Amino acid sequence: MLLRWLMSAVLAAALPGQALAASANAAAPAAAAPAAPPASAGLVTEEFMVPTADPGIRLYVRNKHPAGIASYPADRILLFVHGATYPAESSFDLELDGLSWMDYIARHGYDVYLMDVRGYGRSDLPSEMRVPADRNPPIVHTATAVQDVGTVVDFILQRRRVQKLDLMGWSWGTILMGWYTTQHDDRVVKLVLYAPVWLRESPALIEPSARLGAYRTVSVPAARAHWLNGVPRDQRSTLIPPGWFDAWARATFAAPGLLRAPNGVVADMREYWSAGKPLYDPGEITVPTFLAHAEWDADAPNDMLYAYFARLTHTPYKRYVQIREGTHTVMMEKNRMQLFQSVQRFLDESPGDGR
Repeated sequence: MLLRWLMSAVLAAALPGQALAASANAAAPAAAAPAAPPASAGLVTEEFMVPTADPGIRLYVRNKHPAGIASYPADRILLFVHGATYPAESSFDLELDGLSWMDYIARHGYDVYLMDVRGYGRSDLPSEMRVPADRNPPIVHTATAVQDVGTVVDFILQRRRVQKLDLMGWSWGTILMGWYTTQHDDRVVKLVLYAPVWLRESPALIEPSARLGAYRTVSVPAARAHWLNGVPRDQRSTLIPPGWFDAWARATFAAPGLLRAPNGVVADMREYWSAGKPLYDPGEITVPTFLAHAEWDADAPNDMLYAYFARLTHTPYKRYVQIREGTHTVMMEKNRMQLFQSVQRFLDESPGDGR
């Protein structure tokens, strides 16, 4: 369960400074980040630090698009946002066997972006993450993260001079993209929700009075154990191809193998999603919507998929795919191409094809 995982990772001790991803401190808007990832063949990679309305907080954005193309229609521009714990680039743009999901979409002729919410990955860290966690209450709540999504959407729309784009979120990111879409459906062409999160019917997993610090820490061994939660024991050795988990861990965790993540999402899961109080209504989504899910997903179990799908009552059309032998992180597992291909078909089709 997502909340159980989040709460098991809540630790009061602060990490050493070297364990944090570096954030630039220059105030230049949309300045290129200092270290660019290796460019994929035939693709152009660009990086930006997009300023927010809050002083000292800028958001990391990466863009990949086919070389030689500078203009894209709205339905060929896509923004991806991560989940509750890990940054976007070490999953969505992690090259495994020479290909990331970001590469895959870009090679289909798309202008593809990923973003890190404040406090995650290469985005600027709130000041509360530079001191011990127990000195401050949880930071970066869902509402703040939705504002960050809006900031990056506006940046992309202005950059490409379009009025709309496609959105895709993973896990907690499905809440961000779903909630944003209910507020700004005029800026969204299509919505993809990978591992959609909805209300939890089980009792609360932590006492409401338990104190949370500003952030939590996660270790590599804890991440691996959680990844395989819900997978039959006889399937665990073959689910993740050799070397893939290690590649992800190297891209995600700095020395000494620990990572900080803001606790606002934990507080929100406890106060809203585990208490039967949704932050938004999927019935207010009015754009074509696709849900992607894997059968062994213990973070967003099957009942969430079906409940969410049933609440999409005002979309022009909707669809979901259930992928066999996969977890919450199926995009980095042996059956990832099933996910890539099914999402791509949805993105590529014209509105008339989907009816």
